[in-house]
Amino acid sequence: MTPPMTEPSLLLLIPAYNEERRIEPVLRDYGRYFKENYHGKFQLVVVLNGCKDDTIGVVRRVTADYPAISAIEFSEAIGKGGALIEGLRLAPLADLIGYVDADGATPPHAFHDLVKHMGGVDCVIGSRWLPGAVLHVEQSGRRQFASRVFHLVVQGLFWMNIRDTQCGAKVMRREAVDKVHSSLRIADMAFDINLLYSLKHAGYRIREVPTEWTDKIGSKVTLVGTSLVMFLSVVRIRLIYWPWLYRLLRPLRPLEGWVYGKLSAPPPRRGPDKT
Repeated sequence: MTPPMTEPSLLLLIPAYNEERRIEPVLRDYGRYFKENYHGKFQLVVVLNGCKDDTIGVVRRVTADYPAISAIEFSEAIGKGGALIEGLRLAPLADLIGYVDADGATPPHAFHDLVKHMGGVDCVIGSRWLPGAVLHVEQSGRRQFASRVFHLVVQGLFWMNIRDTQCGAKVMRREAVDKVHSSLRIADMAFDINLLYSLKHAGYRIREVPTEWTDKIGSKVTLVGTSLVMFLSVVRIRLIYWPWLYRLLRPLRPLEGWVYGKLSAPPPRRGPDKT
């Protein structure tokens, strides 16, 4: 019998904040699927972000059965984006690095499908808005409306021509992650915009493919608060690439910090140039 072809080494990140009630079946599904279906080195790292519950205990219980799964833990709340920025520091461990949400909205075979589409590009992202996407439980009308408005804002500011920047399923080549990591500043839910625009700005190729998605009950996203934080963050990203204007607005930095604090959102990180 001909042995299966070896696939690229793969590192999957899952940012987690107080997920002890729903992360275990997600980890077991991913551990089981990739053990049986992936013919390359596979690692899954849960990045715990200021958890106050026993998420770490759940992860350790699963690790006993699936040694490819591990965790890194941050005692302070650093946001989903902050958790991914820290997790992406592990990029040298694998050829391909990806991430999915902790709620299991993206099933293992759907993430594997993204990996299979990596030929000829540097980043593949799942899309819920392309023809062929399978949505088992659709978002509420209000969330769909907010999502489409946000899409128009992002398109108007960045012209990336990406239908679904916010789908929590993406995979990238190690070289691309290494190149853009220092430009990743956004610690909240707008992290994806920061990542995708950094990749585009650096000349990397992005492919968007329809994916399978289930909108999960128990989302920590609050429509008004999250939308306001994300809007503030995408404006900040745009300004970073207009440094002359950003320097003019520097006196407003304390106001920016105050707004993030009032919204209980993780503030943007400072880059090497202190922006």
